[in-house]
Amino acid sequence: MPWKLASFGTLLAAVILTGCSTSQATKDPVAPETGHSRCESKAAEFAIGKKASPELLEQARTRAGAQSARFLKPNDMVTLEYRSDRLNLNTDANLVVTRVNCG
Repeated sequence: MPWKLASFGTLLAAVILTGCSTSQATKDPVAPETGHSRCESKAAEFAIGKKASPELLEQARTRAGAQSARFLKPNDMVTLEYRSDRLNLNTDANLVVTRVNCG
């Protein structure tokens, strides 16, 4: 019986370590430079006080130089990742933009 546990432990360790290793073929390629390195939220502050719409989101994203943009409503769940190329337009319950920031 002890040899079965030892064999199982060895097999388990090998499986775990295999999952930790990476090869060159499985690594993500480096994203090409797109010309947009950061978002500039000051350029999108014109949106404060305006009603949220897809057109407003695209205008703000373009002016800020961001790769992506999103509206954040008061009770929306968000991830804690920081992305310097993403524009956030915070809204109130009536979908009026109250704050603009990058991240």
